[in-house]
Amino acid sequence: MWRSDGWKDYELLDCGNGERLERWGKHILVRPDPQAIWRPEGKHPGWRKYDARYQRSSTGGGQWVKKELPPRWTLGYGVLTFNIKPMNFKHTGLFPEQAANWDFAMERIRTAGRPIWVLNLFAYTGGATVACAAAGASVCHVDAAKGMVSWARENATSSGLSEAPIRWIVDDCAKFVEREIRRGRTYDAVIMDPPSYGRGPSGEIWKLEENLFPFVELVTGVLSDRPLFFLINSYTTGLSASVLTYLLETLVARRHGGHTDSQELGLPVTSTGLALPCGATGRWTCD
Repeated sequence: MWRSDGWKDYELLDCGNGERLERWGKHILVRPDPQAIWRPEGKHPGWRKYDARYQRSSTGGGQWVKKELPPRWTLGYGVLTFNIKPMNFKHTGLFPEQAANWDFAMERIRTAGRPIWVLNLFAYTGGATVACAAAGASVCHVDAAKGMVSWARENATSSGLSEAPIRWIVDDCAKFVEREIRRGRTYDAVIMDPPSYGRGPSGEIWKLEENLFPFVELVTGVLSDRPLFFLINSYTTGLSASVLTYLLETLVARRHGGHTDSQELGLPVTSTGLALPCGATGRWTCD
């Protein structure tokens, strides 16, 4: 398991009974997490004195029950700064477990010894985008949601990267990649964090189990002759880390050689010293 254990502004204090108790800077949040099927330690006072709690509805969805919580605040991770905003369906605009992937990408870019172009697909609010840009890469950030791309630009500005070489693209990821292939444009690194299910701007339906293999196969068409890394993240519990290894080995390693490693991502839990699993990541690297 790759643990995102470098946080100072975020902390998973405890978890259990289908919930997380988290510290986001100065604010304590309680949010649902179906992976936490055990009993929580329950000793932290935040379980009773939280700033906000997301309560699910028996009819679907849910809502934030807020006590004292600002509409937005910032969270730092190393040289990066992110804007946090409680959203519908429990999200805050940041997945802290992805820090392990940011660290990986930044280290690979910094030690590459050459200019690196990164393609970040399903790029959401741009955690990986700002990480790669901070490490010196040129980045193409693609997401179908205009609001998420705007949020990502805010994160870049807050991280001091408003003038960094980042292309901001609002588009269906597959259609964008198809056009890049026709243009002959290539990238040295690819990051993708596809949803389990989604719709594109023109109503295109995305189902991970059906679409991931042909999509990864398509994206290999924009890899440069000297690719640096290819990273796939998955939150879908039905897809194990070994599935991601199989995809990367058959679609990337067969052509470019290199090495593939896939593991769970995890967040350390302060109350137990254990780790909460948060999906899986597959990483292909050129060596």
